[in-house]
Amino acid sequence: MIATGPTAPTLPPGAAPGRPPRVALVHDWLTGMRGGEKVLEAIGELFPGAPIYTLFHFPGSVSRALESHPIVPSLLDRAPGLRRFYRHYLPLFPAAIEDFDLSGYDLIVSSSHCVAKGVIPPPGAFHLCYCHTPMRYAWDQEHAYFPRRRGLTARLRGLALSRLRTWDAASAPRVDSFVANSSFVAERIRRYYGREAQVLAPPVDVEFFTPGPADGTEPKPAQPYALAVSALAPYKRLDIAIAACRRSNLALRIVGEGPERKRLESLAGSSSGPSGVTFLGRVGGEALRDLYRGATLFVQPGIEDFGIAAVEALSCGTPVVAAGRGGILDIVEPGVEGLLYEPTGSTAEQVDRLSEAIDKARQFRSNPLEIRQRAKRFSKQHFTERLRAFCRPVDAPLRSLTGSGERETAQ
Repeated sequence: MIATGPTAPTLPPGAAPGRPPRVALVHDWLTGMRGGEKVLEAIGELFPGAPIYTLFHFPGSVSRALESHPIVPSLLDRAPGLRRFYRHYLPLFPAAIEDFDLSGYDLIVSSSHCVAKGVIPPPGAFHLCYCHTPMRYAWDQEHAYFPRRRGLTARLRGLALSRLRTWDAASAPRVDSFVANSSFVAERIRRYYGREAQVLAPPVDVEFFTPGPADGTEPKPAQPYALAVSALAPYKRLDIAIAACRRSNLALRIVGEGPERKRLESLAGSSSGPSGVTFLGRVGGEALRDLYRGATLFVQPGIEDFGIAAVEALSCGTPVVAAGRGGILDIVEPGVEGLLYEPTGSTAEQVDRLSEAIDKARQFRSNPLEIRQRAKRFSKQHFTERLRAFCRPVDAPLRSLTGSGERETAQ
């Protein structure tokens, strides 16, 4: 048996007693270390020899831990112009993920925010999907990702997304058990797939992200600042953070890259003065930790499926001011770890609400150690223990689920 809560299924007949189940991992793509890849890294630690099936892999773009697994890319990995234009191949993703031959595996663990959950498991295998989110751009955020709705290109895109939604819903029964990264995502799974999901927050490295020295030896920044850590994408609403921090006369530092950078830099204007905006791009782990420690507050104006960066900030003792929708509701208790505001109405109205929340947050005294203590519930250890419970066969200890003995696969 595989223990997955109240509806634990039986282990496939191929996983006979005395022989460890054969495990395959499936992930959408390996092009960088973002939140989904950090989750995959933690899953991979439970199955250190298991191969990772993925649409495409850019060697050197992910951690050594992930690169240590056998990586099996799809035929799309050889598509022309892939590194620059891989998103343009979206209509081909379902066929590419279905092309994987997973025969011989007993346990499939997919890490999915796009099409990985639609992989076709072999007969009798058990498929556990850790769902970061149903495809945002195909379901409820199409207009945020693609604001232009006119012209032939927009019509063709609409047709492609309609077909993608149909496939996404139709492939959901291939998953035996869904695990969502937040209550918000569990509700989206229920709405779009008609399936229930258990909730397991992503792992956060709370042992690395810590407050600065309690003795005060770490220098304070000369100028107070708010910090945002985010991909520079339209739905992240960093334009609201820029305007609100300017209104609150608070400097803003932004960590991250993305297609919105030029537009946001234009909105920010000059970086001089107490309310200037600094774009830092990608930064290393220690530099990011220092930024969290030095920030007056962490700001998150977009609606996130979970919010790993917000937890990292809390783990460093920094309060969070965020839009009060989505996964942040599983993270922040208003008045303790920070403040939430209602992200509705016009952009101007949201700027007003965020600015007001920033001003209030700067007035109350927060206890960094208390904030950090509450962030510990998102530790990697907690994630691993719960995931182990979802995947462990009763008739074999988890340490034997190393993926050893998988068949050789060449693609």
